[in-house]
Amino acid sequence: QVQLVESGGGLVQAGGSLRLSCAASGRALSHYAMGWFRQAPGKEREFVAVITWNGGSTQYTDSVKGRFTISRDNAKNTGYLQMNSLKPEDTAVYYCAAKTGLMTTTTSYNYWGQGTQVTVSS
Repeated sequence: QVQLVESGGGLVQAGGSLRLSCAASGRALSHYAMGWFRQAPGKEREFVAVITWNGGSTQYTDSVKGRFTISRDNAKNTGYLQMNSLKPEDTAVYYCAAKTGLMTTTTSYNYWGQGTQVTVSS
């Protein structure tokens, strides 16, 4: 099993940047594909980005392409989501997740963090 803890959320003005971190403990993060999801009030949890276990491939939802970058450092057992040019519509609780096997944009992940709040003011 792996336990995930997100950090790095906060309040930022539109156009600003934040970097979210996802620290893993337990089993090594390198065994898992890692994804980032977000959930705004009153909305369903949605896919943001995903990265393969070795960082060799990534995928993003259209609304964040060119603004967000997913990465990972398996030596540090940590994943990241760099968010630039933030918009008010990016406001949500952001969750990291890990799964064995192939990466996916669905919510079918084995393990989830508790989430970190990102608020973008206009």
